[in-house]
Amino acid sequence: MELSTSVSTASIYEILIGAPLVVKFVMGLLVFLSVWTWAIIVSKMLLIRRATRNAAAFESSFWSGGNLDKLYEQVGQAPTDPMQAVFAAGMREWRRTPADLPSGSALSIAQRIDRAMMLTVARELSRMERQMIVLASIGTAAPFIGLFGTVWGVMNAFLGIAAAGNTTLAVGAPGIAGAPPASAFGAGA
Repeated sequence: MELSTSVSTASIYEILIGAPLVVKFVMGLLVFLSVWTWAIIVSKMLLIRRATRNAAAFESSFWSGGNLDKLYEQVGQAPTDPMQAVFAAGMREWRRTPADLPSGSALSIAQRIDRAMMLTVARELSRMERQMIVLASIGTAAPFIGLFGTVWGVMNAFLGIAAAGNTTLAVGAPGIAGAPPASAFGAGA
């Protein structure tokens, strides 16, 4: 019995092109999900960087000892970051308070201001967290989608071996080689 020593070297491109259609679809889907994930990550990085920069500038103005009414006039109508929005909500509620309120109403004024600010905090936090569920869902599902592609490719390779009626490595290896990249794509997404 003589063993063949010839080794076929296929490039990654050839392996991917030779993969079954379902595996190609899975890998294409995973590439799309990866691009979408990175787009969200980059946009969140830019959003957080901008919010941090604006918050530092606002905090400097707020604690400078200047007139808060003037600061509100500057940022009240169009706050550009969460801190400005919370400040504007508190000042807006403060300004709505009539000057001739009875003295026993002081707590209700503070409660109204607190409620307005807390609602604004919740709204701004929700805005900052937007699309995080997409990241969580893709991060959870992608490895399983990749595993599905791998299983499909291996199953297809075994069906090819059965159809050929020959169980040599030369018959099964090309089909099996096209399957694992789907798992790699799933791990990378």
